[in-house]
Amino acid sequence: MPEDTTAVEIPEQYHYAVVPHIMVDDAAAAIDFYRRAFGAREDFRVDAPGGGILHAEITVGRSALMLGDASVDEAEAGRFASPAALGGGTSVTLHVFVPDVDGLAERAEAAGAEILQPPTDMFHGDRTVILKDPQGHMWVFLTHLEGVPEEELRRRLAAAAD
Repeated sequence: MPEDTTAVEIPEQYHYAVVPHIMVDDAAAAIDFYRRAFGAREDFRVDAPGGGILHAEITVGRSALMLGDASVDEAEAGRFASPAALGGGTSVTLHVFVPDVDGLAERAEAAGAEILQPPTDMFHGDRTVILKDPQGHMWVFLTHLEGVPEEELRRRLAAAAD
């Protein structure tokens, strides 16, 4: 049975989203990178008592993102780890729609992102860039070009596979 949230005040930015919360090795540097590369805005920060950032929230485009420093104690306990602590891999890719994917890709690369797929018009109707940030997180930025009905999407996908 779905949970009734009508009696609970949910902040506007969280109404229709699962909000990603990523862990990084240097949250302050990550926030600075996201600001320079993606035009992010820092909305909230709680510094950890022993140094670093316990919790921060930024906005990228119209999307909220939570982040914090992965502590050695928490990483060793298997609770929180940065991609570097996982050998450079990640099981999550962050997708964000933006008005100008080409401009964002240019800015992100200049700020230190690794472009894995340059901006490309895709079969699903979006112009898409795939990149990796300096912390090792994968990002897909998209500019919506057209709505593609499911039948046409399947036709285009099959044609692309040929």
